[in-house]
Amino acid sequence: MITFHVDRADSVPAYAQLIRQVREALRMGLLHPGDQLPTVRSVVTSCTVNPSTVLKAYRELELAGLVEARQGAGTFVSGTLGDADPHVMARLRSGLARWLSQAREAGLEAEDVQALIASVIAEDSLRRAQAGDGAPQAEPAARAAFGKKGDAA
Repeated sequence: MITFHVDRADSVPAYAQLIRQVREALRMGLLHPGDQLPTVRSVVTSCTVNPSTVLKAYRELELAGLVEARQGAGTFVSGTLGDADPHVMARLRSGLARWLSQAREAGLEAEDVQALIASVIAEDSLRRAQAGDGAPQAEPAARAAFGKKGDAA
């Protein structure tokens, strides 16, 4: 089961943070169809958010076809995102963690890292659009952080 966290310092609304966490867990293969999301009450308690915040997030996820609410039973994952090989994702994640350590040692803060990654993704997307490359959009971030062979940059 996923454990939510809400960063009050983040400019992203709490409900959107919850949505993002579910979407990321689906992409990473941490959540699968049939898995149950935490109850609204448990998210309210653990994240100290209003119940309407959690309900809004769950409702948005339901409208996106990613979860379904079952009366009296809870909210369950019903959809998937991405189809990357879990072993490849784990290898890339490990490389990204090493890269992040190097970035931190170089003095980069979280916003610096995010800006750097966003700029590389944008450049890669532009290059692909100009080249007419129809490759999947899930790959640019991984390629940006790891050379073509999957090694940390």
